Amino acid sequence: MSKGHNVLEVHADAWTGPGGPQDVFAREDPDWPLPRIVSGDDIYLYDQAGNRYIDVSSGPVASNLGHNNRRVIETIKHQAETLCFAQSRVARTNENMELAEKLALTAGDGYERAFFVSGGSEAIDTAVKFSRQWAFANGEKDRKKVISFMPSYHGGLISTIGFGGDEVPLEVFDGMMQVSEKIPAPMSYRPPDGLTPEQNEDRIIGLFQETVDRVGPEKVLAFMYEPVGGVATGCNVLSNRFLKAIRQICTTHGILMIADEVMAGAGRTGKFLAASHTPDGMPDLIVLAKGIGAGYTPLGIMLAPAAMVDRLAKMLGYPYGHTAAANPLSCAIGTAALEETLERDLIGNAERMGQYLTDRLWALAEESPVIGDVRGRGLLLATEVVANRETKERFPADVVAPDMIRRLGFNHGLTIYGRRTNNGKFGDWIMTSPPLIITAEQIDEMVERFGATLKDFADEAVRAGAKVA
Repeated sequence: MSKGHNVLEVHADAWTGPGGPQDVFAREDPDWPLPRIVSGDDIYLYDQAGNRYIDVSSGPVASNLGHNNRRVIETIKHQAETLCFAQSRVARTNENMELAEKLALTAGDGYERAFFVSGGSEAIDTAVKFSRQWAFANGEKDRKKVISFMPSYHGGLISTIGFGGDEVPLEVFDGMMQVSEKIPAPMSYRPPDGLTPEQNEDRIIGLFQETVDRVGPEKVLAFMYEPVGGVATGCNVLSNRFLKAIRQICTTHGILMIADEVMAGAGRTGKFLAASHTPDGMPDLIVLAKGIGAGYTPLGIMLAPAAMVDRLAKMLGYPYGHTAAANPLSCAIGTAALEETLERDLIGNAERMGQYLTDRLWALAEESPVIGDVRGRGLLLATEVVANRETKERFPADVVAPDMIRRLGFNHGLTIYGRRTNNGKFGDWIMTSPPLIITAEQIDEMVERFGATLKDFADEAVRAGAKVA
């Protein structure tokens, strides 16, 4: 069944009292109120009227285990009764040590040390500060510059917005942050100037070398990238040949590579580390978040080599942290989530169901005039929507496709993560990245409902003045 929800009827009341939900801070849109979610189970969410929604995007690509996972919930109960807090600067905890060991064994050689914080933005901030502390301790005090992609996303802190590639927040917070050097992301769907994707990669490799030379190799601290992108690039995938060339340049000049796997890590791409898909371009540092806490706790992690961490500890050390760093409750939840992921072969399921979902979405594209591309790895997938499939024409500025699809999805029993980035300059897409526990039957239902949503969207876009061909 593809219909049956009417969010506008159920949730038409605006919030007028004191307090209010978090969304009162967002741009007001009284014509499209949000459902009030009261419970969740498996891949489903339920509102106060009893409507059921498929969690198409795992929240913001975080709920890897789905909702109401009993193992994690029992762990929360047990840990809450045992130890909720011990500050990591004055005490060690079993929970911290257990998760660090399991992560190191799962991640493999070169990532033996784990630094725990409260989320992805903090973990990116940590990776850059750690890189700077490492350079400073080794007498390379001029290394301060970071190179990253346009477009990209690396967090919402003042210290991390500048590393990302989205012109909107870069303009809003201009002058309040250090902005990284930007090179074009090798977007596979619309390479410029008639180039093939491989030719475009070679062009950008050359631009990376030119940027290093222009800034000065001795001044470049790190190159930051997403092995498989998130909402900023619509799950654009970096190839092994591309990262191999970047790795060679970074190694030659002593530049650290920081892989942002906030979305891509923890098994979502069909490997525990997304970087493992590109073995010739392995990074120095890896940042995990979202799926590593699986939506059950705020948790972010920087993985680093023991050789770097232990040597730095003998020099300046890394004395920076946060109040909730290595919080025992979060660490215990992280361990339970990791054990569930490994013991239930959810990484393998991400690979298998990711291929099945990709095939189903491409089959849907044969029926839908607005699907231009489906890309990603495993269950980190995005569906790009276009006004014209043949020309890859984007929707006009006043047709904000991600918002419209997200809102129309409510009426078909879907919760969808999508937002326009860079004002649609690089395209519009929806994160079709469900929990790693999803089955083929559930994918069939999801794609049916998604197809009905896109049909409504195409009709709505035409009414708004777009030409859909």
